[in-house]
Amino acid sequence: MNILAPFYRALSPVCTRQLGRRTRLSGCGMCGAASDRKVQPGFGLLFDIDGVLVRGRTPIPAAKKAFQKLVNTQGQFVVPVVFVTNAGNVLRQTKADQLSHLLGVPISQDQVMMSHSPLRMFKKFQEKCVLVSGQGPVLDIAKNLGFMKVVSIDMLREAFPLLDMVDHNRRPKLPSSSIANLPKVEAVILFGEPIRWETNLQLIIDILLTNGNLSSVHQNQKFPHLPLLACNMDLMWMAEAQSPRFGHGTFLVCLENIYKKITGKDLKGGRTPITSLYAIGDNLMTDIYGANMYNRYLEERSARKSSKAVAKVAAGNRSSATLPQEDDMDNAWESELAPPSATSCKSILVCTGVYNPRTEVPPDANQAIKETVFHGHRDFRFDPALVEPGHIVQDVDAAVELIFQQENFLIQ
Repeated sequence: MNILAPFYRALSPVCTRQLGRRTRLSGCGMCGAASDRKVQPGFGLLFDIDGVLVRGRTPIPAAKKAFQKLVNTQGQFVVPVVFVTNAGNVLRQTKADQLSHLLGVPISQDQVMMSHSPLRMFKKFQEKCVLVSGQGPVLDIAKNLGFMKVVSIDMLREAFPLLDMVDHNRRPKLPSSSIANLPKVEAVILFGEPIRWETNLQLIIDILLTNGNLSSVHQNQKFPHLPLLACNMDLMWMAEAQSPRFGHGTFLVCLENIYKKITGKDLKGGRTPITSLYAIGDNLMTDIYGANMYNRYLEERSARKSSKAVAKVAAGNRSSATLPQEDDMDNAWESELAPPSATSCKSILVCTGVYNPRTEVPPDANQAIKETVFHGHRDFRFDPALVEPGHIVQDVDAAVELIFQQENFLIQ
């Protein structure tokens, strides 16, 4: 299984392209006509949304105060800003409109990074028939991302009415037969937590165990299974309730464990550049983990480039044909991404969402971390250093104040 968050959500070309160049401070804060401002910041901001800016549909009071610092009197952003969220139930434009309304500043879809945004990179699946799970306009979202042949869980259920049997009230009232007019499914995409978990779990397992052909019986020994791309791994997230709520990561835990219980196998799956990123989040296990993981990647990438530069100098007149080949072997996956200009990504934790400042993370990784503390996906190894925020502040307004101080940035 390919888990796209938290790492890819900080690395997608959408985010890299917007924060990797100097803003001209248009209405969207990312592009457009030049402004009269003289100061151009060398840093950009990545804002998580739930628990940082809003809780459910209610803005956190500090958010509006913070954004008064981030926009000028014309409502234009004074620093490059991108909003990142594990939400995947709407189109980017819809989320941008929602944020504009809640925060009172104009935000474009180019400033919004959804959990499903990195799927645009998976071009080899775009002409395949894919099954999508989640809620909201999942068919529209998939097609907007470039997928041409899309099947939803509801379409499967309609074509094969005898497969969804948990809810007795939804079982067929009269004898019925399958309407096998759907193409064979070649991959599964999980946008986010669905509404009817039992239906989605059953039909996704059916697809995996029949290799995409629901007209056939389960083949438990079929391995590897169809490709499965999951966009969001938040175990919990913060809404209006006093305590965090189940997220898509909880659904994934159910799916993975059901699959393993049945099969015995794991489910697999030209301007001054922006050099510093600040990621503001409320969740140690995803927001801070992802920011620190990306910062580690940037550090390792810089070290790798430096070592290769030294190797080229040391090679002297030796044929240079082998060096690019080595580069390709080391960074094959990076070729699909826009190269980042950032050299660091600093994490800032706020106390208005999932994070409870009274709960401490045990320093000993040999303790039962995965069971008691670590909420990340099982494919990610717990590393205490990755859940250690660079700074802890009360709210997003305090975070913006801190960033401005760190960067010696003054609004003129």
